Amino acid sequence: MNVPNHVAIILDGNGRWAKAKGMPRNYGHVQGAKTVETICEEAYRMGIQYLTVYAFSTENWNRPADEVNALMGLLRNYMKTCLKTAAKNNMCVRVIGEKSRLDEDIRSRIAELEKATVHNTGLHFQIAINYGGRDEICRAFQKIAEKVEKGALAPAQITEGAISDCLDTAGIPDPDLLIRTCNEQRISNFLLWQLAYTEFYFTDVAWPDFSKEELVKAVEAYNHRDRRYGLLKEE
Repeated sequence: MNVPNHVAIILDGNGRWAKAKGMPRNYGHVQGAKTVETICEEAYRMGIQYLTVYAFSTENWNRPADEVNALMGLLRNYMKTCLKTAAKNNMCVRVIGEKSRLDEDIRSRIAELEKATVHNTGLHFQIAINYGGRDEICRAFQKIAEKVEKGALAPAQITEGAISDCLDTAGIPDPDLLIRTCNEQRISNFLLWQLAYTEFYFTDVAWPDFSKEELVKAVEAYNHRDRRYGLLKEE
């Protein structure tokens, strides 16, 4: 089986999963965090080198305050758990997104996690927190404009590569496969630049129920896709 090098996942359905069980939405987020740990391990066992998950979007701040606060609390705890998991599994962790809106203690834990794992050679795990694709592109162009203003970059040198180098994902290959759970079929402002040639896989399984078997199904579906990037199909 041809395993994708980079898989991106939109973690959807935590709240609906919890509601269906008569539990508060936050219970779903807690279970969803456990699923992230499981899938990280299974992905690397399968041979996936990069895994990027959409944990908290720029739009998620619009959710009820108690849910946002609970998610931030969960994030604090997850940073500590992830540090242990990364050490155990030789995992390199990177957080993408606009971090300045996060509380200082969360930013410190992110910096600690990234520094501690930067030289690990196992799974490259990216967590999108306070992330939005449009926001990322705007920030990238601000960096480019500053370079042009300083004379470090000429307008003719603004290539796709130059733009990619200014994105949060600089140095990370574009995803080969995007998975979205809980039967939603949109990308919700996630990795807008990077998904240009990515294969999409949608499943009705809610994220807390997403398992190794479901990951295998997604990779098997990926194997049936035509990956020629616009080349002529042989007759």
